[in-house]
Amino acid sequence: MYINGKWIEKGIDEVVVRNPANGEVVGRVAKVGKEEVEEAIEAANAAFKTWSKLPAIERSNYMYRVAEIMRERKEDLARTGTLEMGKALADMRGEVQIAIDYVQWYAEEGRRVYGETIPTNAANKRVSVIKQPIGVVGAITPWNFPVSMITRKISPALAAGCTVVVKPASQSPLSAKLIFEIFEEAGIPAGVVNLVLGDAREVSEAMLKSTKVKKISFTGSTEVGKKLMAGGAETVKKMSLELGGHAPYIVFEDADLDLAVDGLVSGKFRCAGQTCVCMNRVYVQESVIEAFSEKLVEKVSALKIGNGLDSATNVGPLVDQKGVEKSEEHVKDAVSKGAKVLVGGQRPQQPEFANGSFYEPTVLANVDETMLISYEETFGPVAPIFTFKTEEEVIEKANNTPYGLASYFYTNDLSRSHRVAEQLEFGIVGVNDSLPITAAVPFGGIKESGNGKEGGHHGMEEYLIEKLISVRLQD
Repeated sequence: MYINGKWIEKGIDEVVVRNPANGEVVGRVAKVGKEEVEEAIEAANAAFKTWSKLPAIERSNYMYRVAEIMRERKEDLARTGTLEMGKALADMRGEVQIAIDYVQWYAEEGRRVYGETIPTNAANKRVSVIKQPIGVVGAITPWNFPVSMITRKISPALAAGCTVVVKPASQSPLSAKLIFEIFEEAGIPAGVVNLVLGDAREVSEAMLKSTKVKKISFTGSTEVGKKLMAGGAETVKKMSLELGGHAPYIVFEDADLDLAVDGLVSGKFRCAGQTCVCMNRVYVQESVIEAFSEKLVEKVSALKIGNGLDSATNVGPLVDQKGVEKSEEHVKDAVSKGAKVLVGGQRPQQPEFANGSFYEPTVLANVDETMLISYEETFGPVAPIFTFKTEEEVIEKANNTPYGLASYFYTNDLSRSHRVAEQLEFGIVGVNDSLPITAAVPFGGIKESGNGKEGGHHGMEEYLIEKLISVRLQD
């Protein structure tokens, strides 16, 4: 791990990282305990005193250098991510580019943290509001986007003047290690960025109990997010939580069906369906269900599953066998209640998949609200199709979930595009767009999908405090 500018090769335990495509060991990293986490927090707190006072242009220059090195090592980052969590190499390359975009964006945005002056009703007063970095940040990142999730959290924090302690997922620590090697090469001062891998409960408790950690940024399950909110209440920490999702994908009868099918395939099956914004419930208007399903099955049947390092692979393995088992459970439950498998629906049977955690890209028809897949997040390559009659009906069904992260719908009716977008209870709405996320836009959910934003200038605000300064002038 990387603490206060030094690499720590030994810990209380060791994490063995395996390629989910074949079970082969691809790396080993040290696992640290509470003492090391507290050491990292102390280092970040000490570094904050100087990093926060640097002119914004100087912090930006460090970040420009990070982005430059990431571009030079783009292929290393992509291959490392694929080896440890299985994502197809083409998708991983795209993720690395987005990660670079976040660093570049916030290198620029860090120079635009503006305050304001406020007219007063007293001639002898001058009032202003300034923005300052909140302090030490604890960032907890997931395995499904092992490169971009780190830069999406660290970049605005560093640009704002904060220092950071990062805990990556145990399934994908190698990507994090490589990113921190880049931070070191870029000359980021000691203590500004710190990397710790350990037991999730132990690390999070150390962050939550520390009065020096002023903010937690977490991406993961809603269940864990609620526990973090409760734990953070003791020290009234600021929280940014990007939690679970159960995204609806609505296809109206006036939609371009080819566009809608392409959007579903690209959004649902990338990362083997292991993304928090991927489509969990596909609602298709009754009059076009047959045509849509036929086009979708044709496209999904053409997807190639395999080792993510194979350039021909479209869908890699799930991160572990638990993911496969959950996909199996959802499909079996749906079929037992009347759903029909149109394509896929099982583990691949070929010998080359025997040691990996693969599940076939799957499409289910005749799905209804009694089935597990209609309300539990599958996090696997399974697309269940529901039907609907009216716009009012599908909006009600789409919103009938405690989650509110992402939603999508396809239509060529301009009026409907506004009506439906305004009524969907989700933080992200893609209209004829299955991939709406870029570094320049706010990413985040509502309801039990979390709070706070990442990306765009909105993401910068999450790492800043506002301070009122009122000056009474002397006569």
